[in-house]
This record gives sequence, C-alpha cells and structure tokens, in this order.
Amino acid sequence: MKKAKNFFWRQISFLFGFSAICILLVSVTFLLGEKVTSAGADKDAAASPEHRVTVIVDAGHGGRDGGASTDDGVLEKDLNLSVAKKVKDILSLADVNVVMTRETDIMLANDDSPHKKLDDMNARLHMADDFENCVFLSIHMNKFPVEKYSGLQVYYSANNSRSKLLADKIREKNISVLQRDNSRTTKAADSSIYILDNIQVPAVLVECGFLSNREEAALLQKEEYQNALAAVIASSVLDFLGAQE
Repeated sequence: MKKAKNFFWRQISFLFGFSAICILLVSVTFLLGEKVTSAGADKDAAASPEHRVTVIVDAGHGGRDGGASTDDGVLEKDLNLSVAKKVKDILSLADVNVVMTRETDIMLANDDSPHKKLDDMNARLHMADDFENCVFLSIHMNKFPVEKYSGLQVYYSANNSRSKLLADKIREKNISVLQRDNSRTTKAADSSIYILDNIQVPAVLVECGFLSNREEAALLQKEEYQNALAAVIASSVLDFLGAQE
C-alpha cells in the first residue's frame, strides 16, 4: 500500500511539473503574440485599457454560505478560494488583468438582506458589467450522494458561443496533463446554475472534483494538487485568450 501511494504521488509530482512547463510555454507564447499584435495595431489600440481582456475569477460561495463539505467538515468555500487565488497568481504573472469576486471569506450580500444568496449571486454576476471585455471563470467543488463519482467537469454559459470554447480547452488540458482517464464532457448550464444562465460574456464554471469521493476530497486539500489544478485552468485561459487575439 505504501509503495502504491508513493508511486501515485510521484505521478502527481510529474504531472504538476509538466503542467508548470506548459504554463511557462503558453505564457511566453501569449505574451509574445500580444506584443506583436500591439506593435502592428493602429496607435496600440489592442493594448489600450478599453480593449484589454479582464478575467474575473470567482471563488464560489463564501461567508455564511459554505457550499458543499467533506465527511470530516472541510468546506467547499475554502477550497474554492485557495484554488482561485492560485489561478489569479498564474494569470497575473502572464500580465493578464485579473479581478477576484472575493479574496476573503465573505458573502457578497448585506447582512440585513432577506435574500442573501440571490444578492450574492447577482453581485458576482454584475461584476461583468463593469468591463467592456471580460471572461468569467467560476471555481467550485462537486458533491454527489454516491461516493464512486470523481473528476473535474466544466459547465459553460449557452448565452455566448465562446463559453464552450473555453470549457473545451479546460477539459482537454485536464485530460492531457492531469486526469487522463476523465471521460466527463463539458455541459451547457441550465437554470440551476444562476450566474451562467444569466451572464452574457464568455463564462464557465469549473467543478474541480467531488468532495463526496474520499480519495479525491483528500487530493483537493493538498497544496500540490491545487497547484496542478490551477496550472491546468490558467493555462487553458491563456490558450483561449491567445486564440481570441
């Protein structure tokens, strides 16, 4: 058993190292491409603030809304925030303008509101209204009554055709460097995912894994695995932004 665990973590370490290399390569390619585009554009229009893409990174839940939880009480809201911050750090290194919906353990609603959950979701939704050109990326954890289910899955907003492109990139990158046996497909969000159902900009929600699966829940709490997830997600966003350019 010990040998099996050591082998497993060697595999994780290898995958994280590989994904980190992918991040560096994609980041350099993206930044070089952006410089070339800016140099050839009229009066550097592509680099002007009103044309620059902003990535809104949304750490799902927060404050009194803990989201799902593991059997031993680890809350989704905390895992979401940890992964979201790592995604922000990687994207910021690539000179992407990143805005977080929350950076602490808060709910985006007034304490005296009679409908805090709806206010919280609307506050996140309307952050996209502040930017002419933005992408919305929401980080969550999954849970299901049956323990056997596991794996990352991406939902996308059907209101913008580019949402599926981003979702597919995240799925493909995840399969290529982290979860090779993951057969989960990307799915269009329905009304049960309020923000994706109402937002108009390119938007996806990443369910990083299942807290109801004890093995995956343990992984999701590991710093190394969170780094690997963040690398997969951030490099996919960079691929997407580069394709849009």
